Amino acid sequence: MTDNATDAKPTESDLASVERLGAAYRRIVEQLGRVIVGQRAVVEELLIAMLAGGHALLVGVPGLAKTLMVRTLADTLNLSFNRIQFTPDLMPADITGTEVIQEDKVSGGRAFKFLPGPVFTNVLLADEINRTPPKTQAALLEAMQEHQVTAGGQRHMLPSPFFVLATQNPIEQEGTYPLPEAQLDRFMFEILVDYPSEQEEFEIVRQTTITNDTVVEKVLSYEEWNALQGLVRRVPVADSIIRYAMQFSRLTRKSPEAPDFVKQYVSWGAGPRASQYLILGAKARAILHGRPYVSVEDVQAVAAPVLRHRILTNFNAEAEGIRPDDIVKRLADLIPPDGAVNRLIPRVFKTGVS
Repeated sequence: MTDNATDAKPTESDLASVERLGAAYRRIVEQLGRVIVGQRAVVEELLIAMLAGGHALLVGVPGLAKTLMVRTLADTLNLSFNRIQFTPDLMPADITGTEVIQEDKVSGGRAFKFLPGPVFTNVLLADEINRTPPKTQAALLEAMQEHQVTAGGQRHMLPSPFFVLATQNPIEQEGTYPLPEAQLDRFMFEILVDYPSEQEEFEIVRQTTITNDTVVEKVLSYEEWNALQGLVRRVPVADSIIRYAMQFSRLTRKSPEAPDFVKQYVSWGAGPRASQYLILGAKARAILHGRPYVSVEDVQAVAAPVLRHRILTNFNAEAEGIRPDDIVKRLADLIPPDGAVNRLIPRVFKTGVS
């Protein structure tokens, strides 16, 4: 096992970019704090997913400001934003767009013209995504995976960057359509949005019951955000940390080497995409905190949001109140770091080796 960096050699300006992103992260949190009370962990996980170019599913009861948080985040990042309220009668064309017959006023001829739908944006909020039938849910699959929409045999590219941030209510399941595993797997993170603390709720009530015309400032430009997304893939990572991340995915699968609690409580484990997202998420978290290298702690921090919707527990787990997060925590306690410590230093950015 080696600790050689496995990524492309970064440019000389990458160290400065990492420092700028660390400062920008603090400003983003400051701007969001003017509108959103608390939820620091949720904001960080959203930014990690977006930096890594992934999509996120936010799960939480109504009234926790999920929609406001996403819209405000898009404003601070200077990205275009659209919101779709998913309902049982929503059709695929309501999301992707449709072709209409348009008459040329000069020649009198008629031709089909594609009218883009709300999916043509940088940040798409899919509100209550599980309230629409599978046919409409599937309309997002091509956009999420390929960043394009096909209509009338023609491919239409989506703006770059493009993120789907979907919300889901965990307590109301009547009249809903659970997302199939294939679509859940397209989401990099499943982010849990919990109730605020007593002090946070006090601040929420105080701020929202007075006249408040707070306007957030734009922290990053469109070009800066695109450049920072490219930086994530150039962050060096040791082979030992890649193997450490892989164990989180591999040990969730029923195999001879799986721990007993996985064999007892898990029906299906995470696939290779989980391992990819663990490393991408760890890289994004590292530079978000101003570090040009990946540590074991970065992998541990993103393990739960990457894996919780990819681990399918069985009836034994349901009977004993075992959740996917509990499985991830046990794995974190079980998997040895194998010497994958912070041995990569900033000079890796200039040399490409440790």
